[in-house]
Amino acid sequence: MSIADNIHRIEQELAGTAARLVVVTKTHPVEKLEEAYAAGARMFGENRPQEMAAKQPQLPADVEWHLIGQLQTNKAKLVAPFVHTVQSIDSLKLLRELDKHAAAHHRVINGLLQFHIAREETKSGLTLAEAEEILASDAYRQLQHVRLTGVMGVATFTHDEAQLRQEFGQLRGYFQQLKTAYFADQPGFREISMGMSGDYALAVAEGSTLVRVGSAIFGSRG
Repeated sequence: MSIADNIHRIEQELAGTAARLVVVTKTHPVEKLEEAYAAGARMFGENRPQEMAAKQPQLPADVEWHLIGQLQTNKAKLVAPFVHTVQSIDSLKLLRELDKHAAAHHRVINGLLQFHIAREETKSGLTLAEAEEILASDAYRQLQHVRLTGVMGVATFTHDEAQLRQEFGQLRGYFQQLKTAYFADQPGFREISMGMSGDYALAVAEGSTLVRVGSAIFGSRG
């Protein structure tokens, strides 16, 4: 099936749910991104700041760029002029760096707190206690150019549906706890980014609002 066919199929599967599609475009050439754009995709997810910064000027201005890979503080300035959402916020230091660079460009960057939900140590992310420490800090409250809009997590790479549901449910629980304690009066705090090509249907069933799908659209990278 073509890129357009795959996007339309996934969009049909998501119709009537709370979830929207982030097309994961990492390592793919601009020509393939243009195909995805022509098929109606507007949210693109990249892993590497340098790659995203190189592609962004070559795509239409209404693309909503999401950084889904780990962002080192010294690379924040590469994406600050245009990134819509950094889905991988894992420290107060990163929030402060993004705030500084967003201020320089007179804009606000959205961010998702990334949580460690997988049973794999290689996956990164915050614990609930670490996230609460950030949110309770004076330094966080002083930020004016970064706006937290939800949470993100990467589940274990497994075919065990019960385990995946447990991990997705854990992330949804974190979202609900933070919403109640810190964002009760902020309707913009509403995103739960979870689910990828192999498990997005389960993630949607567990409350995902953003699914990050690459190989199910472009095929596996050779």
